[in-house]
Amino acid sequence: MKQLENKVSIVTGAAAGIGKATALLLAKEGAKVVVSDIAEDEGKKVVNDIENNGGKALFVKADTSRPKDHEKLVQKTVHEFGQLDIAINNAGIGGPQEPVGEYPVDGWDNVIGINLSGVFYGMNQQIPAMLDSGGGSIINMASILGSVGTPGAAGYVAAKHGVVGLTKGASLEYAAQNIRINAIGPGYIYTNLVNEETMGKEGIKSLEKLHPMGRLGEAEEVAQLVLWLASDQSSFVTGSYYPVDGGYLAQ
Repeated sequence: MKQLENKVSIVTGAAAGIGKATALLLAKEGAKVVVSDIAEDEGKKVVNDIENNGGKALFVKADTSRPKDHEKLVQKTVHEFGQLDIAINNAGIGGPQEPVGEYPVDGWDNVIGINLSGVFYGMNQQIPAMLDSGGGSIINMASILGSVGTPGAAGYVAAKHGVVGLTKGASLEYAAQNIRINAIGPGYIYTNLVNEETMGKEGIKSLEKLHPMGRLGEAEEVAQLVLWLASDQSSFVTGSYYPVDGGYLAQ
């Protein structure tokens, strides 16, 4: 039997990168997947990929920084599939690259709105639906920068630290009600945004050197950790933060 048979999941930011890899893996393991993103064409391609491999999926266009979009997303999920068991709050952006004294206020608001408030808005709607379903698992995508800093990315670092704190606080509130809430901290992952075309060979090499394993991670490697946290294999795990970073944080 597949690990997520008869489960229903939401994945935000699922049109590409870690979100796409996660959506495809959850579907492969039997979950019905609601693919959510602002990129409609790419999101619908992920749905087609899932359905062409025998899975069930639905695309819902949603902006994670808007509370009403999360409300619509959860409502459509429950209407279509009858329940909600798994939620992956993955959508995020990098934001401006400036020191704090020069960091644009609108850039700060945008990064916090998507990367932190978006996770809160998601859980705010997902948790009541999961309680109706008898419990569930929420995985929030933080970052290695959820526990350390880096120059020029104050908004991103603050938001990802906030995601870790939000995860821990919420996990305590719902641990006795069969909802597990955990966070993942990816290192630099090779995606459509981080690759030789976007950053150049030297840019990628400089990032690779930051990781003791000497390479970037793959989106599928992060998705495997998401799968474990979403499944009953991690039934006694909640309130935790799991780096998947090639040794970055061990330094």
